[in-house]
Amino acid sequence: MQVKAVSKYNRISARKTRLVADMVRGQNALTAFSVLKFTPKKAARLVEKTLKSAVANAENNFGMDKKDLVISTILVDEGPTLKRHRPRARGMASAIRKRTAHVTVIVEGKEKPVKKTVEKEKIEKKTEKVSEEKK
Repeated sequence: MQVKAVSKYNRISARKTRLVADMVRGQNALTAFSVLKFTPKKAARLVEKTLKSAVANAENNFGMDKKDLVISTILVDEGPTLKRHRPRARGMASAIRKRTAHVTVIVEGKEKPVKKTVEKEKIEKKTEKVSEEKK
């Protein structure tokens, strides 16, 4: 089962972010957290935040175990570019491009059966008692 998390419009260029994403692609999620924690780059914090979201989605929505998750895909796409101008000599202006990036993390792991709720267990016990009484 694949679980995905996306963070959009991060104020860093996609090129810089891809350098960090390449370091953790294909690794176990717990190992990737350790690598990202000690990587001194802004992109490492952004990728870690997205990975943390993907792991939380897997645990809460699909009942997967954090230890079994592996990063199957990390995509870093370019977002919209903010265009600004800086005054230069002799009345000219030069363009400044403030780039953004979209980070997508897809984790994969074994699906764990979701535990039965307390209400379902109570209903099953009642049906068992009724069926025993009929016998």
